[in-house]
Amino acid sequence: MKVVRYSVPVSADSIVIEEDRLPYFYEYLHYHNDMQLTVILKGEGTLIVDHYKQRFTPGEIYFINARNPHLFCSDVSYFDHQKENSAHAIHIYFDEKKLIPDNYLPEMNNIRRLLNIVKHGIQIPNKNEAYVKRQVIRIKNSSGFERLYRFVRLLHYFTGELHEVRDLSSGVKNHLRTVSENPRIKEVYQFTLKHYNTPISLETVSQICSMTQPAFCKFFKKHTSKTYMNFLHEIRVSKACNKIIQGDFENMTSLAYSCGFNSTVNFNKVFKKVVKVSPSDYIRKHRNQKSYA
Repeated sequence: MKVVRYSVPVSADSIVIEEDRLPYFYEYLHYHNDMQLTVILKGEGTLIVDHYKQRFTPGEIYFINARNPHLFCSDVSYFDHQKENSAHAIHIYFDEKKLIPDNYLPEMNNIRRLLNIVKHGIQIPNKNEAYVKRQVIRIKNSSGFERLYRFVRLLHYFTGELHEVRDLSSGVKNHLRTVSENPRIKEVYQFTLKHYNTPISLETVSQICSMTQPAFCKFFKKHTSKTYMNFLHEIRVSKACNKIIQGDFENMTSLAYSCGFNSTVNFNKVFKKVVKVSPSDYIRKHRNQKSYA
């Protein structure tokens, strides 16, 4: 599917609001240079973000990063019947570099870190949907400084109240915590992301922090709300999901070992615990993914 550039409506304001009331949602895979927060009020279909896809339904809320190809593809029935207002959504667009410049206003650091870790995009958790929906409607109905103020407050809410979110590059649910300013936690994160496909022991990461293993485990959980091994499993499974979506694997065994697992049995067990489906089911689900690219 060809990717087209979408022109966000021109506005003198820092954020742009667009409300869709259509027979079906915009039908082209597209990208733009702004980050996007979308509330689905009516309509359902398939959300495509780069090479990832999943169902979307009314009430769901998505945060999509800038320059990522995406599409809210309405189900075929919407094109067959074409009734007005069958697809209803509110979109907020903003340029994160202009809204929150680097090295400006230290009070915005948590928001800046949040935006930096929204890679392809995230789905807002169900428990936060009602509140976020109300705030987005209030933002839409306001203007000028009040609109900007309400939106920044919503971003601030995200930094403290969003916990387990669905990653729109893999479908894996992760605990969303902005990376701690603690340099030891940062070093552990960077080490893990670089070496996830090799054996990593608690002894190794404890030494990075110059701590005993018990002290490190307590320290890491305090800063991330999860154990280090759970964090490592999430990273490895997320990488496996990306390889499946991209078709970048030969077989289940090679996939497991390329993501740092020492056996297919362990891989299957951890994958199902994190994603809630087996690797085989996940592969079947995304087998036809290339037809959307």
